[in-house]
Amino acid sequence: MDASADTQQWDSLIHDALVFDGHGGSPQKMDVAVSQGRITAIGPDLPKDQARSLINGHGQWLMPGLLDIHTHFDLEVEIEPQLPEALRHGTTTVLVANCSLGLAYGNQRRDDTDPIVDCFARVENVPKHVLRKVADVATWNDSKDYLTHLSQLPLGPNIVPMIPHSMLRIEVMGLQDSVSREPSDNELSQMGALLEKGMQEGYVGFSTDALPFHYLANQPNTTKQIPTQFAPFSELKFLTNIVRKWDRLWQATPPKDSPKDVVRTFGLTSGRLHGKPLRLAAVAALDVHTNRGLIRLVLTLTRLLNSRLFNGRFRVQALAAPFKTWSDGAITPLSEEIPVLRKLNELDLEDRPGREALMSDPQWTAEFRKMWFKGKTGFNLARVKRWLRMDDNVLSRDLRDMHFDGCPVSQWNGQSFQAVFDRLLAWQTRGEGTPRGLEAETFAAMPPGLDEADFVLHLLRRFDTELRWSTVTANRNPALTKRLLFHPLLLPGFNDSGAHLTNMAFYDGNLRTLKLAQEDGLEKVGHAVQRLTREPAEFLGIDAGRLDQGAQADLILVNPEKLQQWNPDQTYEYIWRDCFEHNQLVNRPQGVVSTVMVAGKLAWQDGDFCDGIGQQHFGRVVLDKQHEMQTLQAA
Repeated sequence: MDASADTQQWDSLIHDALVFDGHGGSPQKMDVAVSQGRITAIGPDLPKDQARSLINGHGQWLMPGLLDIHTHFDLEVEIEPQLPEALRHGTTTVLVANCSLGLAYGNQRRDDTDPIVDCFARVENVPKHVLRKVADVATWNDSKDYLTHLSQLPLGPNIVPMIPHSMLRIEVMGLQDSVSREPSDNELSQMGALLEKGMQEGYVGFSTDALPFHYLANQPNTTKQIPTQFAPFSELKFLTNIVRKWDRLWQATPPKDSPKDVVRTFGLTSGRLHGKPLRLAAVAALDVHTNRGLIRLVLTLTRLLNSRLFNGRFRVQALAAPFKTWSDGAITPLSEEIPVLRKLNELDLEDRPGREALMSDPQWTAEFRKMWFKGKTGFNLARVKRWLRMDDNVLSRDLRDMHFDGCPVSQWNGQSFQAVFDRLLAWQTRGEGTPRGLEAETFAAMPPGLDEADFVLHLLRRFDTELRWSTVTANRNPALTKRLLFHPLLLPGFNDSGAHLTNMAFYDGNLRTLKLAQEDGLEKVGHAVQRLTREPAEFLGIDAGRLDQGAQADLILVNPEKLQQWNPDQTYEYIWRDCFEHNQLVNRPQGVVSTVMVAGKLAWQDGDFCDGIGQQHFGRVVLDKQHEMQTLQAA
């Protein structure tokens, strides 16, 4: 027997790292010891011989695991509970059931409805066959049973659940009634009782949604919005007062088309008006390219609601990345905001003949052309609003902003729609250029004299979902993005992780925040770490994001040299994921996060997942920190 074994009191020791503890101060060269899943010692030059395992942190930043405060991982966790895209980015705690959608009530298939599929498919752009797999395993029927179920999964990161409003409505009213009418007094009482029960069980909060372009996906409901949007203000006030009583979190989205409703809705945070402040996190602070005044309105409202006048606890979530979306033909989240394009999204993804028929309909074509040229011609209010960058929609309808990315005409990839359109016109009108291969075939099928709307329509009809293209609709200015991320009344973390499988890849949002901070030195990095760990954990009301003695050992090592070298706009990948049986868009920075530890267990190291991931418990279910049972562990 090794004589030194008796002196080994720590499971592992991370030594010689530059430690950011999440308090926002300057980093210090420290060692951190871990035993039984918790941090047991912090200090310089801790004795290495007292540790069973050594992790060399030389030249690296050691910090608490990062929090992702806006995800839709409730789906993926059911089919791949290790959540690999979260872990590889240094995320050790994720908040689920955002935007009123989640799995708290499990099996809600009744009366020939399939609510999980109906609610999630279009809102979160997840294919129906993936959602059916999730619905098949959602066999529980109670919010408490859901917590038990989650605790039995071999979780990678920690999971923080909320009660989702749309599913709460469905649970009490049924899907069809939840999108057809207001609740009766008895039904409202039942919703209140179920929400109260969830708060008693330790759920950290309650989520709703008011974005007007969130629609159901199954017939006969494809023209109807999700259930939460049928709730009258009185219902919202009644339910959020329960959340207020328990001092829990309310996650919401704005009714963006009505400034009056935005103020009334978000005014529910006010302690002055309602006796006690309500913690409210809203989506999202974005520098929208087509509406430059939107961010000013957001900041003004935020300052007002948190002022002494209102005495609120209001935060808006901010995205660290350019808001870049990929679209498969007309199938894109951007389409839902525009009625004529929304008609295409109302059809199933697989229904190419249906889209072809619709796009060949003269009335639909006329509506498309009217939409496309709105504000571009004549002298009218729409033209003035477009000139002032106060458009109603985020899609710019500018061919210079739209880029081919995966189109069958391979020579177009990386080019703007405008560049290809200009080349088409030069060939048609002046005989300039010689198109070759599939480009020649495509150009030949386009009649002479077409305008840019015709050009886009021809592309959509010819290629359908094979026409993969991208555009950046917000956060084009890195300096303004940085200012939003570090605004004291905003929270970084609108990542939407787990949603929009093929359209977005914001898993890297937290690392992008660190990279932006790195430009300004270590003090700024310290502030960024605080904003990504301790600060959101405190606002959520959970015990996470700490690098303190006694805290759970959720820790990551970041390589600052690799972080500085990383160009996030060049590391996107479109890959096949077996768990989904579908492609997914990801952004995987190589070497930036060298080590991830969850509850004292190594989950990711040196570019690969560690033993036990996907088979053993790493993460836990995190409940409100005031709850008598903060976490649930599998037996």
